Parts: sequence; C-alpha cells; structure tokens
Amino acid sequence: MQRSISRKWLRRTGVFMLCSLVLMALAAVVCNSVVEAQTERFTFDAVDQVPFQRVGLVLGTSKQVRSGQSNLYFKYRMDAAEALFKQGKVEHLVLSGDNGNINYNEPVDMKNELLKRGIPEDRIHLDYAGFRTFDSVYRMEAIFGQKAFTIISQEFHTQRAVYIAQSLGLRAIGFNARNVGASGGMKTRFREYLARVRVMLDVWFGAKPRFLGERIVIPA
Repeated sequence: MQRSISRKWLRRTGVFMLCSLVLMALAAVVCNSVVEAQTERFTFDAVDQVPFQRVGLVLGTSKQVRSGQSNLYFKYRMDAAEALFKQGKVEHLVLSGDNGNINYNEPVDMKNELLKRGIPEDRIHLDYAGFRTFDSVYRMEAIFGQKAFTIISQEFHTQRAVYIAQSLGLRAIGFNARNVGASGGMKTRFREYLARVRVMLDVWFGAKPRFLGERIVIPA
C-alpha cells in the first residue's frame, strides 16, 4: 500500500514539474516575442541610422571575464559609445553599472576606457547604482532628468532596455554594439530569456530601483 502511494506521489510530482517547466518555457517565449515586436523599430545597427539624442546611456558589464581575459561585451560597448559620440549622435554619456564592492566598479572602468579613447571628461557622467538594467533605465529620468536618450549595448540588451523605457513612458532608442560570437555568448543569451520574463513582472508590479538619491544635472 505504501509503495503504491509513493509511486502515485512520484508520478504526480513528475507531472507537476513537467507542466511547470513547459509553462516557464512558454512564458519565456511569449515575453521574448513581445519585447522584440515592441522594440523592433527603435533599435539600430549602423551609426548613420541613429537619430540624434543629446544623451547616451551605456549599460555596464565587467571589463574582464573570470579567466582574466578581456570581456568582448565590454570592448564592443565601448567601441559603440565612442563611435556615437565622435560622429555627433550624442553629446553626453551616462555610464551606468554595478559598483557593488571596492574591487568592482563598472562605471569607473568604462570611464577610464573612454577617456583613453579621447572622450572629454566633462561629457561623461557616472551612475554607480545601475545594479540592474531596470535600475539604469529608471534612473535616467529620476536622477539624470532625461526623458529621451539612446541606450548603448548589444542588441539583446538594448531591446530589453528600450522596452523598459517605453513601459516607463520614456522615449528611448537603442544602438546595438557588435555582438559576441555564439561560443562566448550562448550562456548570456539564455539568461536573457529569463531576464525578459522578469522585466514583465517588474512592469506589471511597478518595481522601483534599489537606490535613487539626489538629482544629477547634465549641462546643456
């Protein structure tokens, strides 16, 4: 009798887990489709296609991967930010990223790299509380007073960030930095599917950033 109950419990548990996985996969596919459809006309691959916006938002990532090698996501985002600035598509850059501990500072790493590339320091503004993409986008209006701006990252990331901006009533466009090849980006793209589900939850439940703080004025 006990063995029979145990088998029934295992079968029910297995069915429940299978149904949960199917629902999660379906949710990820639906959320991904919604984000892509809603942002398709607002992200650009070529610099000459990008409309002028006074301020660009560069989304942060680590300068190096765990092995110590250079992170191509970082390099390509810096390439994109440099190209937009030097071709007059933006006049100021907000560098937003994680500053979680004393040994890890994405905004400062981005700033140092862009200074090497000749971007004037007075055109660079740091957002140390961009712990999530949602936070970075939300803070562009709440802290930096910007309702319209260009988001700079890889396409999968700019799509999600532009979707967040649209959901917040902001007029953002995205410039797609060069992507990373499949061998270096497969895990990142898998995480992106899950991140898009979370974005929907953030929007539906009216999420707020972890930190806000005092306003920062970007001069005209």
